[in-house]
Order: sequence, then C-alpha cells, then structure tokens
Amino acid sequence: MKVDGQCHCGAIMYEADVEPGTIAICNCNDCQRQSGSAFRTNIQTSAENFRIIKGSPTTYIKTADSGARRTHAFCGTCGSPIYACAAEDPKTYSLRLGALNQKHLLGAPARQIWTKRRFAWLDELNIVPGVAGQP
Repeated sequence: MKVDGQCHCGAIMYEADVEPGTIAICNCNDCQRQSGSAFRTNIQTSAENFRIIKGSPTTYIKTADSGARRTHAFCGTCGSPIYACAAEDPKTYSLRLGALNQKHLLGAPARQIWTKRRFAWLDELNIVPGVAGQP
C-alpha cells in the first residue's frame, strides 16, 4: 500500500510502500523515552520503497547494548520522529506510525516486542473514561 507522511510542522515529507497489518509495538525503554509515551508504533518499508520528497531530517546514531548501531531520524524544527534504520547500508526503514497520513487504514498491530518493559496499566485502557474530542 502506498503511504505518505510528514512531520508535525510539514518541513519533512516522505512516501513509502508498506504492508497493511504489519504494525509493530515496541515497549522498550528507548522507544518510551524517544516517543515520550508508553510505547512506539512502527511499520517497516524496504529501502527501495522509501523516499523523502521534502526536507532533510536530523539524525543521530544510537548504539544499543548489543553493539547494534541505529540511525534515528527526526525533524530538526518540530522534533517529530520520522524513522529508524541500520546505521550502515539500511535495507529497511522503521517508519513511525504517527507521522503517516494513512495510519488508520493499516490495521491493528501484528506484534509487540519488549513486553517485559510494557506498562501494566495498558491492559486497563478500555475501562478508562474517554471523550471523543478535546473536553
């Protein structure tokens, strides 16, 4: 499925092909810290199916405890996360779901990783009162 996305301020825009139904949730400490939330949602695209069409993201390299090096890209103006990929010769890009314009058409998450870091209260979200818009 063809998708396109952008950062919050619109300085960076991109397009990609993704497979609906392949969203992943990561509950690791890094994703919690980087997203400022309880987890991060991602969907992969191949390197040949990803293209930045406007702007240039700011990047930094994160070295994991395992020694793996990942490039994290974000908008230098508004800070919106855009993607992560291998630091050298990336074959895939892990797109940040929140930045995709078609995010609601991609189905439910297919898997979760780092569930030992998952917040226990996530199981209870369906009983938390909600409002459809800004109260």
